[in-house]
Amino acid sequence: MAKYVLISDNTLTYGYRDIPLLDFLPCAPSNSVPTSIYKFLRGPAFPALSDGSPKFAPYSTRKLEASLLARTKPEDVFVAHNDYIEKAIKDDTEVIGVSTMDPLGLGPTTMSYYVLFGGDLYAWVRKEWETLIARINNARKGKKAKLLIGGPGVLEFTQMRSELDKEGIDYAFMGEADDIGYDIFSQVAEGEIDKSMFFNGYTTYDDKFRRVYNKDEKIISRSLSGKLYPKLEEIPTIVNPAVKGIVEAMRGCGIGCDFCEVTLRPLRYYSDEMLQKEINVNVKKGGWDHVWLHSDDIWGYKHDNFFQPNEDALIHLFGLVMGAPGITGTNPTHGRISIPAGYPELLEKLSRIVKAGPDNWIGMQTGLETGSERLAKKHMPNKTMPLKVGPDGSWEEIVWQGIYNETKYYWRSAFTLQVGQPDENDEDNWDTVAMVNRLSNSKLEDGRDFEFTVTPLQNIPMGRITSRKFSLDLLTESQLAVYYSSYRHLAKMASRRSYGEGEGNFFVRVGSGSVISFGGYLMMKVVENIARKKGVNISKVKNYGLENRKEFTSLASLAHA
Repeated sequence: MAKYVLISDNTLTYGYRDIPLLDFLPCAPSNSVPTSIYKFLRGPAFPALSDGSPKFAPYSTRKLEASLLARTKPEDVFVAHNDYIEKAIKDDTEVIGVSTMDPLGLGPTTMSYYVLFGGDLYAWVRKEWETLIARINNARKGKKAKLLIGGPGVLEFTQMRSELDKEGIDYAFMGEADDIGYDIFSQVAEGEIDKSMFFNGYTTYDDKFRRVYNKDEKIISRSLSGKLYPKLEEIPTIVNPAVKGIVEAMRGCGIGCDFCEVTLRPLRYYSDEMLQKEINVNVKKGGWDHVWLHSDDIWGYKHDNFFQPNEDALIHLFGLVMGAPGITGTNPTHGRISIPAGYPELLEKLSRIVKAGPDNWIGMQTGLETGSERLAKKHMPNKTMPLKVGPDGSWEEIVWQGIYNETKYYWRSAFTLQVGQPDENDEDNWDTVAMVNRLSNSKLEDGRDFEFTVTPLQNIPMGRITSRKFSLDLLTESQLAVYYSSYRHLAKMASRRSYGEGEGNFFVRVGSGSVISFGGYLMMKVVENIARKKGVNISKVKNYGLENRKEFTSLASLAHA
């Protein structure tokens, strides 16, 4: 069999009924979501091919596969379907590479459940990960294969370092590996890490975003004296189909929010040829007819000075995707709200290209972060660029205008909020409650409700993460108010949209819709009960910001000239 066997985190190998936001289901506590419900909602695993490899694999796994194949023989690399792990790991296997997102359940969404319910909770992501690692370790027992993990989830092992040893992991790699994947695997196989190429340790950032280097023999990162990221021409295109038909449009962001490491990565834009190659692989080998267009901020694609959107480049990009043979639809993964707010004409043009409409909502994830003008100016002053808070309206007015235009042209943002930001106070949180309530109760002139979801994410102090013990004392009354207002809106959206979307036959969709609709309502009532016990005035939360509210009027476009 192959020298290098690649395996994906279990939670990344399911379709989740093709229902928006249900991909976050594994973040839920396993003792709160019964196994039967969890397995039903995640749906079946993506199918396996006759050789035991998956028809689809997460994009990160496919990128690593392509990186290895660029410098070694095809028979040396094998991506294993999770049902065939034991058959894939043989005596001649040298390295098992596992890509992971949230292995220890320390991600922001998972943490939000921890602080809500208290205790030492056991999220499905953690449960699935431990089951996977146990299977891998059992399969490689008595063999020479080394266990190497990579992906964003490696950061969690720097916070809970003992878990690397406990789980029998030989090495963990942090960083982009497109150009050096073969070097990592071959050196791990030999047990000799070239100090001129790699640093045994990891990088963190202090409160001023300066790099801090920590030594650790089990963690590998790129050499401190070399280039920290691959150049565009060193990034290989995938050779086998990715989950959701995902392709990458660009890397990096450049917005400069002080809570996000992504902003430090250099901007790199995929060429037309690279995009076409990846789309072609997903269509011809995977049978996908929809493209998830990945970026850290799609509106930054080849942007002009001062973050002004490059209309010609964006129209060309979406036209290129929709014009690819076999493609019937697409949606971006991430984008800030200021461009829909200030450039409705651009959004309208793109909507025509991607065929947006009542039966084809274009979803993407957007970091709303806060309803507080003060925190927005302090932590993410460029988030509204090229619009400016003040001359072009308040932070809330820009967000309101953005959702107005998105709803008008059938786009839907999945917003995330940060709770527990540095220097946050009660007034900031109540400003967020007011914003959520106002947006939730806003409509277009034709009577359509604003379309968006909003999910609160928790910032947890490092010491509390390490302790693994959580209690409701971590949440203040005003923070719980943010949670409750957010889950009230999510319940409203779940009731409105859960039945009409998703995959499967009529009965499966009705079953999924019923579970999600009821689950949304139940979660809202659970949060309401928690908040009430903590002394939150529920009536105040429901009405906050709605009395004597400032009415916004839609503009053809905000002042951005």
